[in-house]
Amino acid sequence: MNSTSSASAITQVYSVYIKATPEAIWDAITKPEWTEQYGYGGKADYDLHPGGAYRGLTSAAMRQAGAPEIGVDGAVLDADPPRRLVQTFRMVMDEAMAAEGFTRLTYEISEGRGGVTKLTVIHEFENAPTLAVLMSGGMADQGAGGGWSWILSSLKTLLETGSPIDSDPTNMG
Repeated sequence: MNSTSSASAITQVYSVYIKATPEAIWDAITKPEWTEQYGYGGKADYDLHPGGAYRGLTSAAMRQAGAPEIGVDGAVLDADPPRRLVQTFRMVMDEAMAAEGFTRLTYEISEGRGGVTKLTVIHEFENAPTLAVLMSGGMADQGAGGGWSWILSSLKTLLETGSPIDSDPTNMG
C-alpha cells in the first residue's frame, strides 16, 4: 500500500496481480453473486452508469450481530467496463464515519501478460480520517477487519482458486 496524507486528505493506493481476466475481476467487483463470496461477504448493488446508485449490503452474519442492512452507499461517477470504475463511498453503518461524508473510490483494471491482470484500488479520504484508518486495516485489533488488504487478498484467492477464504479476517492472525 502507498499512502499520502495531509491534515484533511489521505489517499491509499493498493495494487494486486490476479491470474484472471479483466472481465472476471470486473464481475467480481460489481456483481452481487461474486461480492458475497469474498471480503466481508456482503452483496454489492450497482447501477453502473454515471449518477447510478451504489449500495454495499451487509452479510447475514453482520446483520445478526446488529448491523443495518446497508453498510456502505454512494454513486457511480464513471464506469468503463472492464477497465475502470469510479464511485463515491460512504460508510453508513457507523454514525461517526457516516458523518465524515463521501469519499472517492477508483478501481483500475489493466491486463498484463500470461493471463495476469493488475487491479489497482485508489481510495481518497478527504475529511474522512476514521474511515481511512478502518480501510487501512488499522482497526483490526478492535474486530473491525483488515480493510482493503483483506478485501483484495480475499478477492484474489477466490478468483485464482475458486474457493473463498475465511470471511472473518480476525481469524487469520
